[in-house]
Amino acid sequence: MTTLISREELQAAINTGTVTVIDALPESNYVQQHLPGALNLVEADVAERAATVAPDRAAPIVTYCSNAACGNSQAVASKLENLDYTDVRKYRDGIQDWAEAGLPVESGLPAAR
Repeated sequence: MTTLISREELQAAINTGTVTVIDALPESNYVQQHLPGALNLVEADVAERAATVAPDRAAPIVTYCSNAACGNSQAVASKLENLDYTDVRKYRDGIQDWAEAGLPVESGLPAAR
């Protein structure tokens, strides 16, 4: 099972720019709202897009999805770990917890895809 990261730890990592954050929800959800700087990568696309989204397999990565009941973040994390990514963590409580805590979210697609 993937190591968990708390909201506070994730917020600090985002603020210092030391983590790649991966939104594991479908693009339609990602466009509505996502964590600051998050990249969209769903389970079905991990094998094909992981090297583009996260080229450094040793760099810190955090996956998240809707909330603790959502399995998408674990599915993406597991696939990344199977591709030999060595520092993958999961924000189990997801975008719901983040937004309910009043933290900033972004919307739309990234400028460069």
